[in-house]
Amino acid sequence: MGGKSSTLSSETLGEAISLSGSWALADEREEELQVSLYKSVPTRLLSRAWGRLNQVELPTWLRKPVYSLYIWTFGVNMKEAAVEDLHHYRNLSEFFRRKLKPQSRPVCCYHSVISPSDGKILNFGQVKNCEVEQVKGVTYSLESFLGPCTSTEDVQFSQTSSCNSFQNQLVTKEGNELYHCVIYLAPGDYHCFHSPTDWRVSHRRHFPGSLMSVNPGVARWIKELFCHNERVVLTGDWKHGFFSLTAVGATNVGSIRIYFDRDLHTNSPCYSKGSYNDFSFITNNNKEGIPMRKGEHLGEFNLGSTIVLIFEAPKDFNFHLKPGQKIRFGEALGSL
Repeated sequence: MGGKSSTLSSETLGEAISLSGSWALADEREEELQVSLYKSVPTRLLSRAWGRLNQVELPTWLRKPVYSLYIWTFGVNMKEAAVEDLHHYRNLSEFFRRKLKPQSRPVCCYHSVISPSDGKILNFGQVKNCEVEQVKGVTYSLESFLGPCTSTEDVQFSQTSSCNSFQNQLVTKEGNELYHCVIYLAPGDYHCFHSPTDWRVSHRRHFPGSLMSVNPGVARWIKELFCHNERVVLTGDWKHGFFSLTAVGATNVGSIRIYFDRDLHTNSPCYSKGSYNDFSFITNNNKEGIPMRKGEHLGEFNLGSTIVLIFEAPKDFNFHLKPGQKIRFGEALGSL
């Protein structure tokens, strides 16, 4: 009796394990199908249509109820806005890109790197093995995200490193490490972004990619989401070496504007998957590139999106952050 019972138990256990594995495989296939279906949605076309809708001037009588609904839905604090009167904003685009009152975001002067925008901290820390976390446990390739290093004079990458890895090419000074910080801007956040430190912008790379949502839930779901989406990568240097700021587009955020870059046109109908275009801010007449001061206006999104900072700094650089915390433009990110 005991032997038979043991045999039955083993068989039952084996069937349960097999069934569990089948369920797991089915769930995995279902998730892959869902991701494929989501990627097939024409988010670029939808975003351009949304952009045109945003430009439509609303009748004066309709502005307050429309904007009030948005304020209530996304928790917008209009007391911080430079213009609180809702009738002032002719269309949704103007409302999304509203400016703040002076001094509503004091810039921290005690720390070397500040938050370039309002938002939520998704991840931060050292870059390891040429992989960056978009959210906890989900990584993407640093080289896929930034694109290949250029050897032109406008972006000075170290070519003397004994290690030829992409990550080590970005680190220009011995003893430094590479760091990253990811900030998600929700629809209710202030949509302008600013310079996170004193630095020199020498190069712009535009990836005309997809425009999938960058909501943290989607970021956990789709691997290398930030590498698929349209983005504008600004690279240059600060006092500790390499510094970059990347504005990542998202659904309904086809427009990424960089104030000093009039040649940049995002969410264009001309889109070649995997392509990118470069522009140098260093010319014969301007050897210094574009100097940016900490807190200076840099650009803006339509609606919300994500900003990714990747930079080198000495090993004693410390972030003053917690994962998931809300942060506002001007507050400290980290310092030496």
